[in-house]
This record gives sequence, C-alpha cells and structure tokens, in this order.
Amino acid sequence: MNRRAFLKTMGSAALLMPVLPRRLWAASSFTRCRPSDPSWPSKSAWKQLNEAVGGNLIPVDFPLSILKTDPNGSQAKQLKKLLKNPYYIGDQAGLTETLGWVDAWTTKPSAYAVAARNANDIAEAVNFARKNNLRLVVKGGGHSYQGTSNAPDSLLVWTRHMHDIEMHTAFVPHGCEQTIKPLPAVTMGAGTIDIQGYDAVTTKGGKYVQGGGCLTVGFAGLLQGGGFGSLSKHYGTAAGSLLEAEVITADGKIQIANACTNPDLFWALKGGGGGTFGVMSKMTLRLHDLPEFFGTVNFKIKADSDDSYRRLIREFVSFYRENLFNDHWGEQARFSPSNTLEISMLAHGVDSGQAKKAFQPFLDWVKQSPHAYSFEGRTTIGAIPARHFWDMQWWKGHWPEVVFPRNGNPLHALLDDTLIHVIKEPVVDFDPRPDAPADDAWWTGNTGECGWFIWGYESMWLPDSLLNDASQQRLADAMFAATRHFGFEMHFNKGLAGAPPEAIAWAKDTATNPAVLSAFALVISGDGQQPAYPGIPGHEPSIADGREAAKRIHQCMDQLRALVPDYGAYFNESNYFEEGFQKAYWGSNYPRLAEIKKKYDPDGLFFVHNGVGSEGWSRDGFTKA
Repeated sequence: MNRRAFLKTMGSAALLMPVLPRRLWAASSFTRCRPSDPSWPSKSAWKQLNEAVGGNLIPVDFPLSILKTDPNGSQAKQLKKLLKNPYYIGDQAGLTETLGWVDAWTTKPSAYAVAARNANDIAEAVNFARKNNLRLVVKGGGHSYQGTSNAPDSLLVWTRHMHDIEMHTAFVPHGCEQTIKPLPAVTMGAGTIDIQGYDAVTTKGGKYVQGGGCLTVGFAGLLQGGGFGSLSKHYGTAAGSLLEAEVITADGKIQIANACTNPDLFWALKGGGGGTFGVMSKMTLRLHDLPEFFGTVNFKIKADSDDSYRRLIREFVSFYRENLFNDHWGEQARFSPSNTLEISMLAHGVDSGQAKKAFQPFLDWVKQSPHAYSFEGRTTIGAIPARHFWDMQWWKGHWPEVVFPRNGNPLHALLDDTLIHVIKEPVVDFDPRPDAPADDAWWTGNTGECGWFIWGYESMWLPDSLLNDASQQRLADAMFAATRHFGFEMHFNKGLAGAPPEAIAWAKDTATNPAVLSAFALVISGDGQQPAYPGIPGHEPSIADGREAAKRIHQCMDQLRALVPDYGAYFNESNYFEEGFQKAYWGSNYPRLAEIKKKYDPDGLFFVHNGVGSEGWSRDGFTKA
C-alpha cells in the first residue's frame, strides 16, 4: 500500500520520517514487520485501532527534522530554545532526553504512538502489536540512557498523560487482606514523573515516596529498573517500595500484581527492567515518614600534586567509613584527573549543626595542610526543611533573596564558621512556556542532560568489605589509579550497605542484583556531548572524541573492577556494551527472571536492549535468531 497516501488521509503526511536502518541480520526464522513490508497493517486496521483507543493513535513527528530542512528559520531557532527544556522534550512522542550513544544507538521516532489514557488503551495497543507482528516500545519519562524507550518503525505505547495520583492512609494490596496490614501508600499513573509524585506526597502530604533525584524521571521506569533516589540509603530502593502494580501482559490482559496475586510477575517488575514483562499502567508505593530536615554539604578541594591527592583520597576513604557510613548520608563524591575532590551530599534527618559536626574532622584535616590543599568556590553546610525540598514555589520565592537566615528560618547554613546569606544562582529552572503548570521545574544541574549524546557510561557496585581497615589502602590506590584515566563519582545512596534493616529486607525481595545489599556505593564514570543532534549538519556528535572518551572511561573503571572481579552494575545507569549483562544486572536472580519472562511473554513481544530474554534478538529487537 502507499503509506504516504494513507497518512495523508489520516491528516499526518507532513509528519512522516521513513528512516529505515539497515537490518542487522541477513537471515532469520522470525522478523517483525516494518512499514515497507507488504504485511504492514492496512489503513483500515490502523483506523480500527484509532477508534479503539478513543482517537489517541497519532503518527509520530520528529521535531529535530526542522533543524535539517530549514536550519536558519524561525521555527528552528525556537526549537533550539525548547530543546533545553526537559518538559518540552517529554511532551514530544518523537523525542527522548538522551539523543543517543556513540556506536550504539541514535534516537528515531516510532511510526505511530498510542497516547494512552488508561489500561484499556494500553491493552488495545499490545493486542494490535502482537497480532500484527510489530515492534512495540514503551515510553513514560523517556530518560533511558540505553535507548530502550525509542525504536524506529515501531508502535509506541506512550504513558505521558497517565499521571493521576491518589493518596491512601490505609492501603492493602488486592487479595492480601489476611496477610498484610494497611499501610500509607500512593497510587500513581504510569506517566507520573518525580516532581508530580513529590509534590503530592511531600509538599502537600507531608510524607515521603521513593522516587529518583532528577525531577523529570518517570516513576514507572525508575522502579522497574531498581530505582534509587538521593535518600535511598535510608528509605531503600523504589523497587522495594512497590506494593502493587496494574500491568498489561503480552496476551493483552490487564493484570494485578502484588505479593498475593501474580507474585512472580510482581517480583520481576521490582527491578527486572522496564518494558520487559509488560506495560505498567498504575503503581502503588509505600509511603514513609518525613524528617524535619535534609542536611546538605557542598564543597570542592584541589590538591597541589599527585602525592597530595593520593593522601586526600586515602583520608576521605577513612573519614567516610568512620563518619558517613550510615543511613543518613547519600549522594556523591566526585574524583577527577585534575586532582580535585568534590562533595555534593544530602542527608536524611540532619540539621545544620549535625552536618557541620559530621564533616568537621575531614575539614580540619584539610586545613592542616594549607599549602597542599585549597578550597575552590563556595563551601556550604546546611539543612533544608524536608517538606520544602520539592516545593518549587518555595525555592522560587527564596532565591536570590536571603535564603540562609540566622535563628532557624527557613534554612541553616555555614561557610566554615560564617553564615551564608545569599544564593546568587538559581537552584531550579522553570518551564517557560505560557501554558506550563507552575510547578514544572527541574534542578539546574540536570539541564545538561537535555540533548545529551553519550560517549561512554559505566557503573559498578563497591562492596562494604573494601572499607575494612585492611582494604582501605587498596581501595584508595585503585581510586587514584582510576583518576589517571578519567573522572568518576561515588553515589553512596545507590548502595544499601549501612541502610536500616527494613530497607535491606524490602530490597532483598526484589529482582535487583543482590550485590546492592552489601555495596556501600555505586561508582559511575561517564561523559557525553551536549547538545549534539545526530544527522543534523553542524550539530552532529563528535564520534572520534566519543570513542576516545569511551576508551578512557573503560580504563578508569577497569582499575576499580580489579578490586571486584565479580562486580554488579545498575540496570538504569550502565554500559550499553555491558559484557555478561545478565550477571551484572541481576546476579543469581537471572534464571528466575528468565523463567518468568517465558511464562508471561513467551514470544518476546516486549524487547529492550540488554533486557531479560534479549539474548536471542538482534540489537534493534526486530530479528529473532
């Protein structure tokens, strides 16, 4: 059939982008259907699907096309501004926040999308894809580094508009009335992003729900991949907080999954990887009590020589073990080839005095060698009222005015022994579009992820045994050696060693690699180019620079992998080319996950790169061996 004529009839010919990548395998026993194939669904078939989903089937536009067809026009200039706005990106069915990975993937739009409003819409899309042998993709937040929420020539299940939120004072999972006591919980639609959840639960509700750190990340993808936030050292993983899910499986059935109903599917959804076992339409997560304050510490130290830097790293390892290795402290320490250590940490239930006391021994040690070490930029140690942490209007109202006043209003902060009174730079950016909700904002530090093209990105968990007295020197030496190749970050909130027993127990009952339970931190090394638009002349990513950076990132991580040969990696933030991904992501849990995959999706309708059951498919998910 003439696909262009069909889409014109649908009112969408101008939105076509028939980019058909070369197939990876020449011969196979099974290949999914593409628009150029005779078996592609007919015009009447697409029309029936559109009617079944209430008119919410849409041809997918690729907004970046204007940068190629009319690069100097007014639309292109406006688009360049919009591409710095993660909310605009999220509102486009044909865009993802990350635009690709060197030698791996580049973002390309689906042929059509079902802009789902409920589980029935999702079920119709799933049934249509299965019956017509289509590549199916699921996207909510669109933050996947590995491109799992994007595929050309596919049918997209787009859950962006499913963000209803309901609070419960006493929730009991379906069928668990005799085994589970009522719990405070929140039910969210699959398209809910972090700021929406935090606003409802914390700002308005005075409770805490475990989401992610970036405000535009989707809850559904986060928790299905395991899921960490800044305070996971205390509250555990997002996957561990899941109480119940509504999910549409490959047979098109709308299922309830919890500890009592479809418990195997429920377990797989908790860390087994998004878009793998079904399409989540709703999720209910446990709520947690909120402390009065979240402590915050930010500073940067420069060492004057390699030897001084070695000593700084060694001292920090010891200091962390003695003062910060507990459920209060999360977020990052960054180590760079320029011999700098940058601390950017957040703490649960810590006020400004307690935060200062915790870091005083390390700061005193640094000050003892003023010729070897210097502080760069502003040093802040303070506390933020927990209920206001995701209150975007509160942030907006407290900068650039006085934000750290004396006498307990509303923040406390210390620069060494001097009170800080003014933050000159904005903490958050707001969606500037005139019709945008007032609370649509993002942390300024996440702006660089808009239009990011990844050069390399790798992660691994470090076991707490490396903090033992006998191992600290070996750890510090490996850390220094790693910085000779590239920089890396230690995310202490993404390792659960030191967490409370209940957080450990919840995480233990998930599909996430058990290595997370005894890890004190997740190490991440990565780099990319921003902005970079593949296929757009004058804006394309530098492949040569990307390959060189990927090489150095790998060499950096090799120094640390030598400490943990049987390492684990975090599914949501890891290497696209992860060798032995089954063991790295899920460890001893993989065989069980593989069996559950066969049970609920025997024909492999749901495919994501390096997902459970992906071994038998081509990289693009179209061809099965």
